[in-house]
Amino acid sequence: MLARREWLAALAAAPAAAALARPALAQAWPSRPVRIVVPFAAGGGTDVLARILANGLSERLGGNVVVENRTGAGGNLALENVIRASADGYSLLMGTNGAVAVNRHLYHNLGFDPLKDLVPISLAFRIEHLLAVSTALPAHSVAELIGLAKAQPGRLTFGSAGTGSMIHLAGELFRLKAGIDITHVPYRGGGPAMNDLVAGTIDMMFDSLPSAEPQVRGGRVRALALCGTGRHPLLPELPTMVEAGLPGYAAASTGGLFAPQGTPSTVVDRVARAVADLVASSVFREQMARSGGDAVAAGPAELAAMMARESEQWGTVVREAKISA
Repeated sequence: MLARREWLAALAAAPAAAALARPALAQAWPSRPVRIVVPFAAGGGTDVLARILANGLSERLGGNVVVENRTGAGGNLALENVIRASADGYSLLMGTNGAVAVNRHLYHNLGFDPLKDLVPISLAFRIEHLLAVSTALPAHSVAELIGLAKAQPGRLTFGSAGTGSMIHLAGELFRLKAGIDITHVPYRGGGPAMNDLVAGTIDMMFDSLPSAEPQVRGGRVRALALCGTGRHPLLPELPTMVEAGLPGYAAASTGGLFAPQGTPSTVVDRVARAVADLVASSVFREQMARSGGDAVAAGPAELAAMMARESEQWGTVVREAKISA
């Protein structure tokens, strides 16, 4: 009889013991390496910034955070890998706005929806873009460039890193906002496109600020405006597109951390706080700046709202420009 009473008491205590164990398990995270899946090749801009972030998170989280590169299909292979992973906090995505907010419009029949199947954690960095033209082009302002384009519909060309890339979309947004007809010339990467801009083979290009700045400083191309919402310390004299006379224009590349749906909120909140702590560090901001990114933190709700806005804006551009990947 005593044995039966002890068994019943143990059975009754089991739920309470399990409840006590759950916080202990949450506190133990991470007990093994956490991977950040990057949709692009090792050595590229996003990869370098992700590795700086991973090193910082390793210190803040007290565990090993590693980068895993999964390239292909414009970033979709990396997205699917994380979306299908266990929602245990050990698989995170370095999601760019191009991969998370734009690909859902460029690619049909993905089999998943990044905005629904990923949990936003935190924005980590922003890469500004600028509009640059060939020095052979007689345009020294955005207004003059638009005037040239309207005078010669379809003749002026703009290069990009490839169809559907953010710098391609930045050019299409310019075309639509300015009401002009310019011709897109896609390249296999931003480097070859910039080389042809320097040579005068193409007329203009929307490029990342860190990549284009040396060419601008060297006088090999002429910068007309920044594509973001504010001026930048790298080229403080350069106006924004809005200041240059094109209202409502804004384009940039961003990178943030995402996790599979169902990832514990304790993990999401902990990583978001760690990123915010890093961004508050001048050492981390300087590391990111030296590698071409502006460190920026934005928590789960803000990042979710940002991706929804980006999806709406770029979805409209993709449809009106009839872009498909």
